[in-house]
Amino acid sequence: MPFDGTWKVNRNENYDKFMEKLGINMVKRKLGAHDNLKLTITPEGNKFTVTESSNFRTIEIVFDLGVSFNYCMADGTELSGSSLEGNKLVGKFMSRHGNELNTVREIIGGELVQVNLEYEGVEANRIFKKE
Repeated sequence: MPFDGTWKVNRNENYDKFMEKLGINMVKRKLGAHDNLKLTITPEGNKFTVTESSNFRTIEIVFDLGVSFNYCMADGTELSGSSLEGNKLVGKFMSRHGNELNTVREIIGGELVQVNLEYEGVEANRIFKKE
């Protein structure tokens, strides 16, 4: 599985505007832009374990593809959902306020690209390099 391994954030595109749209205050947005996020992804059949490690927290998320699960963002926003479509990890999440957040993670040119992070019409990308 191409997602397997540890990935460190390399750069962000429009991430500040995305976080602003989520309602994250300026101080948290500035910190979030420099979170040094590392993802360790371990697929086992339809089960995925993702460890997110940053300057602010480390969490482990275990989920089965196609089965909804709960996730809490670093700012406290609670979401639920997930899926796999072809060679892409597709997340279709719903906040407790009924707002939809969508994301697609795929391997492009040897990088893990979190593309189309989309919330209420604002899109952002986060690009990760394999360690």
